[in-house]
Amino acid sequence: MADSLFAAGMHEEAALLYEQALADGNPATDAMLLKLAYAYEQKGDVPRLLYYLQVYFDRHPDEQVLRRMSDIARINGLTGYETDDLNYFYLFYKQYGLYLQLLMLLLGLYVFLVLITKMFKKETIMQRHKWVVLFYLIGLLLFVNLPEGYQSGVTSHDRVFLRNEPSGAAPVADVIGRGHKVNILGSKDIWLRIFWNNQLYYIRKDNIWVI
Repeated sequence: MADSLFAAGMHEEAALLYEQALADGNPATDAMLLKLAYAYEQKGDVPRLLYYLQVYFDRHPDEQVLRRMSDIARINGLTGYETDDLNYFYLFYKQYGLYLQLLMLLLGLYVFLVLITKMFKKETIMQRHKWVVLFYLIGLLLFVNLPEGYQSGVTSHDRVFLRNEPSGAAPVADVIGRGHKVNILGSKDIWLRIFWNNQLYYIRKDNIWVI
């Protein structure tokens, strides 16, 4: 039904049905995400357009999508979508992360084989080599778990209060509008801890579309 409405040019009605399907627990297909982005672009709802493009980008990292989001955000005075080092690092990781993990695993396997061979031959293993292995394991652990530690979201209300503490009684440190992208560093009860303008703040979960 939604596809038929979209094909007939009834994009807003189709978007409502697509979002109802998502709310009912149906998985979003790539085509659905792109149609939702197009529908909200036609409607002039830039925050939702950017949200669905960001969800699509998270699945299919592509520099053209990143640049398009950056251009749209810049024109509309929204931040968080810049083509900066962080976003390019995330793009690089999403594109080549699996290959880098395999390379690091192979390198680690080679190093361990060398160390085991030295142990069997009763050769001395230098202390600095042990430290290298330790730092390698720590680096590999961080690299493998990087996607789980990185999460972002888009502000969903016109007035979103940023607070220094996870409490409604805490003073409001800043107020931002709808459509900004923020990095999420954790949560506590109904609050999300975010990184905004080089500062840590808390905002209510219902003020964010989590990607």
